[in-house]
Amino acid sequence: CAEMFTRFIEPGRLALITYGPSAGKMCTVVDIVDQKRVVVDGPESVTGVRRHMMPVKRLSLTDLCTKIPRGAREKTLRTALDRDEIMSKWSQTAWAKKIAAKEKRASMTDFERFKLMVARKNRAKEVKSVIKKTKK
Repeated sequence: CAEMFTRFIEPGRLALITYGPSAGKMCTVVDIVDQKRVVVDGPESVTGVRRHMMPVKRLSLTDLCTKIPRGAREKTLRTALDRDEIMSKWSQTAWAKKIAAKEKRASMTDFERFKLMVARKNRAKEVKSVIKKTKK
């Protein structure tokens, strides 16, 4: 029988906050309080998330995990994240790239959206002409 789950709530697990004032920010699980709550930390200098208690329902766990003891200090957490290059690994994932693209689109000005539309039209025109040539 294959394992059903691969992402477990454990100290050092990188997670994305999905709800609340810190929504959209990354955090690391530092300690487990009970079945439904965990203590998370950014650390604040890296992700802008302070150490606080949070319900598990508000987190999306990632595949990335670093080895830290339960209730580790911020300095210990920061060194562990740097050692395993967790944040750089996260930025390479498709999930992180998708979030970055979404943010980029949301922050576009009207003129940038117009330029994008024109570029898409030109690309479509080029593709159409190439397909037309190959069909002949």
